[in-house]
Amino acid sequence: MTETRPAGWWSRTLTRLTADDHSIDAAELRADAVSAGCEPVSSCRKGAVVTVTGRLKSVVYTPRETVPTLEAELFDGSGSVTLVWLGRRRIPGIEPGRTLTARGRFAAFDGRQVIYNPRYELISC
Repeated sequence: MTETRPAGWWSRTLTRLTADDHSIDAAELRADAVSAGCEPVSSCRKGAVVTVTGRLKSVVYTPRETVPTLEAELFDGSGSVTLVWLGRRRIPGIEPGRTLTARGRFAAFDGRQVIYNPRYELISC
């Protein structure tokens, strides 16, 4: 039987000093999501109404023949979900690097995880 003990101060410090920036950022985002009471993207299931929080990695306006869409990739440290607003070209405050909390029905489309027309709250840093 293997016993796991909580990491001590020295172990945590050594891990932070040797980890790359992406790993440290992802760990901080996961901790922020847990403290906000949100689900990690990696544990969200198709069809469920979820609340996720994280940082926007990219925001893209996609003109389509039928309806324009604004798509933003939200990363929470455990995974990414694409937030899609149908019929929108731009939303003030929705820009790369911005932190927000989104709520909506989790779906899968074309092999990616999506939330359509989510309710959102911008978080000030």
